[in-house]
Amino acid sequence: MATEATSKFQNPDLRLIPQPLDFHPERTVKGHDGLYFWQFMVAGSIAGSIEHMAMFPINTAQGGSTAASILKSEGPRGLYCGIGAMGLGAGPTHALYFLGYEICKKNFSGGNYAAHVVSEVFAIVASDTMFTPIDMVKQRLQLANSPYLGVWDCVKRVLREEGLGAFYASYRTTVLMNAPFTTVHFTMYEAAKRG
Repeated sequence: MATEATSKFQNPDLRLIPQPLDFHPERTVKGHDGLYFWQFMVAGSIAGSIEHMAMFPINTAQGGSTAASILKSEGPRGLYCGIGAMGLGAGPTHALYFLGYEICKKNFSGGNYAAHVVSEVFAIVASDTMFTPIDMVKQRLQLANSPYLGVWDCVKRVLREEGLGAFYASYRTTVLMNAPFTTVHFTMYEAAKRG
């Protein structure tokens, strides 16, 4: 019965087009560099989270005399005020960043460095949209004698008292600071990979 139906729908005027030997329609298409795009997201998320969490006390202290005064007045715990905001946001932000970078690089790339620069700018604009509010909350929690009880208290109070715009007050500055730095960073990274 199946052969009868198949023969009815075959058109003798159509020719089969031979497929290349490496054609495997049953396989899921991987992204470039031999990885799936979700793997770029996971790798970026892990790397970004570890980087931000490891460097957090240094970010808080920002210098020897500041570290000494924080340790004297608040103890070691004072170096970690606001780490909850970073813990919640670093992973998703870096996942978005690396996904954006790799997708743009794949779509724009002709193997030239201009593609990496454009990809980097797209990635930083997207990820800073998510990172800027997280960083604002972190900074407010890092303040000496911060009036906030924690991440969610800070988010609720800022939203209620200052509005959504307060979360993005430094967005332009953040992008203008991060884009040139990371553009040079990733252009050198891609050049080193080729080298």
